[in-house]
Amino acid sequence: MHATALQPASNGADWGESAVWIWKGYRCHWRVLGDPKAPAMVLLHGFGASSSHWRHNAAPLTKAGYRVYGLDLIGFGRSEQPGLHPHIRLDNRLWARQVAGFLEQVVQQPAVLVGNSLGGLTALTTAAFRPEWVTAVVAAPLPDPALMQPLPRRQPRRLRQLKRRTVELLCRLLPLELLVPLISRTALLRIGLQGAYSRSIRHDRELHQLIASPARRPTAARSLRAMSIGMALRPRGATAPALLERLAKHDQPKPLLLIWGRQDRFVPLLIGEKLQQQHSWLKLRILDGSGHCPHDESPEHFHQELLRWLDLNLGRTSALEAQQRA
Repeated sequence: MHATALQPASNGADWGESAVWIWKGYRCHWRVLGDPKAPAMVLLHGFGASSSHWRHNAAPLTKAGYRVYGLDLIGFGRSEQPGLHPHIRLDNRLWARQVAGFLEQVVQQPAVLVGNSLGGLTALTTAAFRPEWVTAVVAAPLPDPALMQPLPRRQPRRLRQLKRRTVELLCRLLPLELLVPLISRTALLRIGLQGAYSRSIRHDRELHQLIASPARRPTAARSLRAMSIGMALRPRGATAPALLERLAKHDQPKPLLLIWGRQDRFVPLLIGEKLQQQHSWLKLRILDGSGHCPHDESPEHFHQELLRWLDLNLGRTSALEAQQRA
């Protein structure tokens, strides 16, 4: 492990102290805020975002009694943006290994994992494969196309090869080197972002900037191509249905909370309700007036549901009480 010294704390999108950690040769940017002696919580961002997207959450969760970390997943934020690799797939399995390494080498204690969208899937993957480093999982929400149409347990080899070649060809043909810079510098980005929110984000310059900045890096397009291929070609064992099955088989399954915005246009609430029916051991909380990013759109309600659930499942009554006193 190699890590740089922590930089001074700041507020807003640049919350907490920040540093760079080297994992498997990749530069990984991370943040931290709070008492080093407090229980750990790691915030995992969604697709296209970064640890900056937890701008409204880090300070309140710190006041509630947690040492709060934010990690930029490989390919996002200020972390390295690698391209295609013949032996490494940029998918939720890699990100879960990154998170497990972060917990082991930097956090150095098991933690509550709280993820938005792709971060929720990464948190679930980490808990499924490295449960010793996870105390609880919160996915807000849990996205995966396989939740709508599960992959078959076995596919003919020829079909798998055809799918791989087709996906790789299409992703290589897409002119991402032209599209990504164009979108990041025009109103197209705001239009796309608006789909993730139920309220207007027209005047939220900070949100626009924290999403646009990583997309303007010269390596952003190649990384998007790599993760598009990686996620499209995942085996069934890396999809949410299989991960939930794996987690349920543990002797003591980690507590799992789903937080869903009722107005989520990207991942409909119907999916969360279906998951609750299929897996009685997980809990679902619904936030009215929120879209795909409930942590950013309705932070107070989000914290209330999150902390109350953690208090019930981890036996820490001080968390919610501390938030109410703040």
